[in-house]
Amino acid sequence: MKKLALAALIAVTGSAAMAGTIIEPVIEPEVIVAHSSSSVGGIIVPILLLVGLAIALR
Repeated sequence: MKKLALAALIAVTGSAAMAGTIIEPVIEPEVIVAHSSSSVGGIIVPILLLVGLAIALR
């Protein structure tokens, strides 16, 4: 009886261990959205710095 129980236990665990396969997880690529800025936004900061510097040196 012990041998039968042991054989049944081995059969169950052996079949459960072989039930699936090892596959690599599917990772979706990350979407990166680049926002374009206008040329006006790039010139405002230097102009404000020059105005502030001119006011400070007065």
